[in-house]
Amino acid sequence: GLRVMALDGSCMDVADEAANAQYFGYPGASRGQSAFPQARLLGLVECGTHVVTAAEVAPYARSEQAMAAQMLPAKLTPDMLVLADRNFYGFKLWQLACASGAKLAWRVKANLKLPVQRMLSDGSYLSAVFDSGDRLRNAGQVVRVIDYTLEDSATPPQDSYRLVTNILDPADAPALELAALYHQRWEIEGVFDEFKTHLRANSTVLRSKTPDLVLQELWGLLLAHFAIRQLMAQAAWPRGLDPDRLSFTHAVRVIKRKMPQAAAVPP
Repeated sequence: GLRVMALDGSCMDVADEAANAQYFGYPGASRGQSAFPQARLLGLVECGTHVVTAAEVAPYARSEQAMAAQMLPAKLTPDMLVLADRNFYGFKLWQLACASGAKLAWRVKANLKLPVQRMLSDGSYLSAVFDSGDRLRNAGQVVRVIDYTLEDSATPPQDSYRLVTNILDPADAPALELAALYHQRWEIEGVFDEFKTHLRANSTVLRSKTPDLVLQELWGLLLAHFAIRQLMAQAAWPRGLDPDRLSFTHAVRVIKRKMPQAAAVPP
């Protein structure tokens, strides 16, 4: 009954112009600097439809966590279950996201200390998280922890995972269900591939030569992606199909073929 959302970031190469370099900055490299300045893009994606429902664009030096703190309070709603990778977890950002009323299932790093307070029937357990500055640990927040590994009969156990969630009752979301659901987070990687590769054809660098135009170009691409995904969802649902079953590249080709007809209609 919840909208499954994924949070993640990516980077876009922008034209190597002095204004862009000054505003966006270059990523580090082992020798010298990268060939192009880069804009950092943060997206909140609806996993079922691949629609980017909210985004932030910033210079490369701005962290994804800082961008998330700016975006999430206004964009999360209580009907969402938000998945995020371990690089996003921090006590302040976690509290900000929880305050929205949204349900969270975030992966955390293995070195985060989460002592068992109470074991639960599904194998998960209750613990507490604290701000790093709270040395007396007086103002913590209770979380539910799910530890699991991926394995099959043919290979040894794969990577181990540790999720924290603010859904504290196992009856509302059993541990096995959340562990399986977390891997829907990878849907956002497919979205970035659609946005960066298939929507832009052979273009690898944003063409705009000033920061304002780079931002305009990025938001234009995001709106185009949203429109295509909306059409795909509208085509899939009446036929009882998952929008994931439809090809994004095929949808782009169909829309391009129809564009000359649409151009004859006033906006």
